[in-house]
Amino acid sequence: MNIIKTYLRFLFLVISVSAYSQYTDVINSNRPGASQSAFAVGPNVIQLEVGPNYIKQEHTPLKYEVNGFGVDFAARYGLLFEPLEISVIGSYQNDKFTDNRSAIPIENKRSNFRNLTIGAKYLVYDPYKNAEEDKPNLLSWKANHSFKWKYLIPAVAVYAGANFDTKNNPYTGAGIEGFSPKIAVISQNNFSGGWVFVVNLIKDRIGTDYSDFQYILTLTHSFDPKWSLFAETQGIQSDFYADNLIRFGGAYLFGDDFQLDAAVTFNTKDTPSVLNIGIGASYRFDFHEDTIIEDDGTSAKDEGKRKERAKKSKKDVKFDDDSGDGSL
Repeated sequence: MNIIKTYLRFLFLVISVSAYSQYTDVINSNRPGASQSAFAVGPNVIQLEVGPNYIKQEHTPLKYEVNGFGVDFAARYGLLFEPLEISVIGSYQNDKFTDNRSAIPIENKRSNFRNLTIGAKYLVYDPYKNAEEDKPNLLSWKANHSFKWKYLIPAVAVYAGANFDTKNNPYTGAGIEGFSPKIAVISQNNFSGGWVFVVNLIKDRIGTDYSDFQYILTLTHSFDPKWSLFAETQGIQSDFYADNLIRFGGAYLFGDDFQLDAAVTFNTKDTPSVLNIGIGASYRFDFHEDTIIEDDGTSAKDEGKRKERAKKSKKDVKFDDDSGDGSL
């Protein structure tokens, strides 16, 4: 019986330490890019991400143009386990479609969800969870910012969700209605010096005539704990539509739980040309609590002392974050 109790206490300790190593002290938003990070927001964390944007498209061969606005949004919640996150992600658009093929342009006002997806993401592999050896070196700037081969091993997550498309949606396609699956594989590399590289491989609306494959590559650089810039490319391939979108933008961290951002999206073709300009915000309601076993060296009081020492150490290092999201 004592052996079983000891084993259970040890297992609980391992789970607690692993959970603490993945949770981040500041918000890790997916905005303003289109990719998802590999990391979840953390248990009992509710995170809201929203951003309006201006939309302009022109199709030269078909002689039509689109002008309007959209709103991208996401609600994320860390459920039960540190690596697990459930989410509602969507995009609503309201625009004016103008057909210029005749002498008198024909205008048509449209509005609907471009996408609305309920899903779950799970971090299946985290190379940063045992980060003892990655603590900042207070005596060497070079040691904190030098390249390490282990940085090439990414964190990996999987995502599965269900799209919901309404009947006669002008942004999907004829006959697309109801629920359809969406899956994704997500990888994330956190490099020294505030560089983060995220890859999303996505298969969307599986089983429908409008199914597509997408890849999103996002590179983010944090100049300091407050300012970040990113560059992103998104490829889309289906039987009805193909494109390669490019995004640039940045974000500013106002506090541990609040971020503002801005971004521009465009492409390099005219079938159609795309220009989106957007701003946004992310806010989290942080109800996360670390589970501490009150035992020798692991009491809540001892843990509090360790956190205070960690905060003091951070003041001597400008930026070194290998445990969080890194996405904007």
